[in-house]
Amino acid sequence: MKKIKFVNLLLVILLFALLLSGCAQGKVEQGSAPAAEQKTEQKAEPKEEPKAEPKPITLSYAFFAPAQSFPGVQMQKFAEEVEKRTNGLVKFETFPGGTLLDAAEMYDGVLSGVADIGLGAPGYDAGRFPLSSGIALPVGFPNAQVASMTMWDLIQEFKPEEYAKYKIITVFTGEPGHIISVGPIRTLEDLAGLQIRCRGADVPVMKALGASPTAMSMPDVAQALATKAISANMGSREVLKDFKLAELVKYANDYSLTVLTFAAVMDINKWNELPADVQKVMEEVGKEMVLWTAKYHDIENVQDAMEWAKKEYGLQEINLSPEEKARWDKKIEPLIEEWIKDMEAKGLPGRQFINRLLELKDKYAKEYK
Repeated sequence: MKKIKFVNLLLVILLFALLLSGCAQGKVEQGSAPAAEQKTEQKAEPKEEPKAEPKPITLSYAFFAPAQSFPGVQMQKFAEEVEKRTNGLVKFETFPGGTLLDAAEMYDGVLSGVADIGLGAPGYDAGRFPLSSGIALPVGFPNAQVASMTMWDLIQEFKPEEYAKYKIITVFTGEPGHIISVGPIRTLEDLAGLQIRCRGADVPVMKALGASPTAMSMPDVAQALATKAISANMGSREVLKDFKLAELVKYANDYSLTVLTFAAVMDINKWNELPADVQKVMEEVGKEMVLWTAKYHDIENVQDAMEWAKKEYGLQEINLSPEEKARWDKKIEPLIEEWIKDMEAKGLPGRQFINRLLELKDKYAKEYK
């Protein structure tokens, strides 16, 4: 009997222990559920706010000559490429033909905010860009491509202080000047005393060669040739077609003289306000425009005009003999030396600049014949 009671007691104790264990487990499970829910709530990521669309950028771009001129064509090409590569974020208002700024106002107009970008001819702004004026010297560039690539590299390497207030967007040159004339010019003696129209900056060059230069605007040249007030024109040869000079001249001399330089610039403070990704695109396009513009000019303007003039009017091209070319070179050398001395008197690296110019000219002449 006692044994039975003892067993029953053990059973009661065991049952009681099991009940206590179940209650404890239930409490743990009841308490863990909210914790799990809380953990799940912490993992939930906040909703992202939609990004604001970048604000469109509109830039004005001014040039002094007509839109159909090769620098004007460049201006439009630059605008189109930047707009495309920024997916329309950057747009341009172009003002060719001096409708916003003329040649004399261009670089001051950019600094005063009249135009965001201005394409001008540094040579028209006498004394403002002294070191880079060396590119315009009669150093024998064979075409605009060689001259333009040389100009770009020189400005990147020397970083002339004269451009300190600007961001250079792109640079390029026209074709080196050539003499087109009523009569043949094969020697220095043929040039002696000859009335030749040229730009004002090229008067010393023509005088050094023995000619009698006359500064005159291009629209007046045809009339001056027709009336025999002049016998020749010195400049880029696309004028044979553009100004119908092929009807009045019969010869084109191959001796390469000066180039007209162009530089598109932006106020450096305005540039610094642009987003970095926009700056990157504009720098890429600006560098591409150096060669694109020069190639367009050499082929679409000059080569086309020469072929047209030969076919339609029998224009003859005169190639100087090496000996005669050396005689012309010797007459021009003092002008280059004078420029070097002038620059060094101003504390500028004139000789270093010219030496590097000649190296680059030879380098690019092999690439862009």
